[in-house]
Amino acid sequence: MVRVLGRVTSINVRKVLWALEELDESYDREDWGLPIRDPKVPEFLALNPNGQVPAFIDDDGLVLWESNAVLLYLAKSRSALMPVDNHAHARALQWLIWQATELNPPWGYALNALARKTPGYDDPAKIAESIARWTDRMEILEAELAKGNTFIAGDSFSLADIVLGLSIHRWLRTPFEGKPLPAVEAYYARLRQRPAGARWMPDDIV
Repeated sequence: MVRVLGRVTSINVRKVLWALEELDESYDREDWGLPIRDPKVPEFLALNPNGQVPAFIDDDGLVLWESNAVLLYLAKSRSALMPVDNHAHARALQWLIWQATELNPPWGYALNALARKTPGYDDPAKIAESIARWTDRMEILEAELAKGNTFIAGDSFSLADIVLGLSIHRWLRTPFEGKPLPAVEAYYARLRQRPAGARWMPDDIV
């Protein structure tokens, strides 16, 4: 059976779990990641030398890390979680990469300050800067979704919708007064109508 090593409070672990459930794939999940279980121990580092979750072990023994690499492997080896049409496929890849490189980095300070209450993240100016940069990226997503497509790459659900849905979930669950983004919120509601979307974007996890 497929194994996923990581705690469910990790957005990157939930990406993989959501994809597996969309594929109706059985899996075994083990809790790893602080504060539950330190991944920087030899047992875990042998699977992922970065000491970060998730680590993924396929039923044929393949070990992978980097959540987006796991998603792309699942899409190719299990089913069509990426569009067949070349243009839609390219758009899905574009948004999958954008989520990791452009949308996620700005939220770091605000998330630690407002949701996680991490010591040392208490500078009001840095919180405001983080929120402003995060909002700027969310407005890019709002403009794209306002064009009217059901999903980010067109009419079909893809891996890009999984990663963007989880990022939107974090935006909506972090306690600050965010700018209204009606197209984003409608898209998020559509994604939560999917059983796996509802399961992995719960109200009690940021």
